[in-house]
Amino acid sequence: MSMSLLRLSPLLLAFALAACDDAPRFTQAEPGEALSGGKATVQRSDRNAYSLPSANLTPERRLDFAVGNSFFRNPWVIAPSTTTARDGLGPLFNTNACQNCHVRDGRGHPPEPDDSNAVSMLVRLSIPDQPYYAQVIERLGVVPEPVYGTQFQDMAIPGVAPEGKVRVTYDNHNVTFADGHQVELRRPTLRISQLGYGPLHPDTRFSARVAPPMIGLGLLEAIPEADLLANEDPDDHNRDGIRGRANRVWDDAQGRTVVGRFGWKAGQPNVNQQNVHAFAGDMGLTTTLLPKDDCTAAQLDCLAAPNGNGQGGEKEVSDNILRLVTFYTRNLAVPARRNVDAPQVLSGKNLFYQAGCQGCHTPQFTTAANAAEPELANQVIRPYSDLLLHDMGPGLSDERTEFAANGQDWRTPPLWGIGLSETVSGHSQFLHDGRARNLLEAVLWHGGEAQAARDHVLTFNAEQRAALLAFLNSL
Repeated sequence: MSMSLLRLSPLLLAFALAACDDAPRFTQAEPGEALSGGKATVQRSDRNAYSLPSANLTPERRLDFAVGNSFFRNPWVIAPSTTTARDGLGPLFNTNACQNCHVRDGRGHPPEPDDSNAVSMLVRLSIPDQPYYAQVIERLGVVPEPVYGTQFQDMAIPGVAPEGKVRVTYDNHNVTFADGHQVELRRPTLRISQLGYGPLHPDTRFSARVAPPMIGLGLLEAIPEADLLANEDPDDHNRDGIRGRANRVWDDAQGRTVVGRFGWKAGQPNVNQQNVHAFAGDMGLTTTLLPKDDCTAAQLDCLAAPNGNGQGGEKEVSDNILRLVTFYTRNLAVPARRNVDAPQVLSGKNLFYQAGCQGCHTPQFTTAANAAEPELANQVIRPYSDLLLHDMGPGLSDERTEFAANGQDWRTPPLWGIGLSETVSGHSQFLHDGRARNLLEAVLWHGGEAQAARDHVLTFNAEQRAALLAFLNSL
């Protein structure tokens, strides 16, 4: 696929420059700016930078962190097994360990075009909403595909057919900066084959999702809800073109609708429920909150397969194991920023603000006094996200609703730690489906509410582009 080269008109350029007149000017780092996670921040920038406990965690509490890490890292096995604490994998699943998707607690990636193993990328499924599915939509956020459910699982235990295979191919097009510099972008196409249970519904919606990094989740959970909602502006009352709004999602434990803040479309309300749904969808493991195997009525072998539930009614992931994994995932620390005082980084920070990127990537919050863990309370944090939904334009649309999010809506991803992505994960692929091969490509995919910011970036010359990337890589 090709695209005509983009040139900004003088009128658009003048408008973009005028829009940034009120942007702050930074000549030095702000106090405490390097400590993205407050007192929980860790001073490490190597390949294990995402895998450390909160810096203010006591030695006694680090023991629970280590045990939670073992259940996050080590593989689960098929039931029945003598390894009763870790049995019950499947019958359908995507991987047998959390760490396989979140390698070193980092970012996943799509499969290569000639690879059908999509271990660190999953595919969400649904069909268009219908009024008579209102209760299902209220609780799941979507209408499941009738045979394959809400998540495509390409692996299975012996005796059960996997749901199929996933491949990704790409079409390329170029985008051109005002100075003539060209950047090639790639648009992915999902290809589902070898279906194990018959054809998919003809109106099935697909959404590829790579595993996000695990750092700072407990701190994001601890941001007061009122502070998130204060940034909502669905009717654009301030006329800045940004219409952030919270997703409203189902809380399994409370049995009611609450504000969502986790997942690519903010479809989960808290860390514990995010873990519960990952255990169920990714590994086919039951919990007290989701006590049934993730099999549809059409998957008879899946329904008949043995499980790892205890004779006393204990589920495959016991309440205590879930507690330890949740403690671990809440306390994965954010690494400190680097080079916050470097002139090029400060120049890039100014350009970030001049483009208006902070309109969605909110730099700073203070966590609540009643955070789930005391180490995460009352911390000044710098996630560079508002955790709200924003319309990112048709270029990034997956045409799939999820609770209050439509196909073009995506939660603003936190930027903290993003400069260490390649160091930790071994690649630099970004956005929800990994289509962007570097941070500049990720910026250039922005549309919708971020179109003005993206167009402003297209006015940058080589020196300015390097400065912007230096700032992002310092985060």
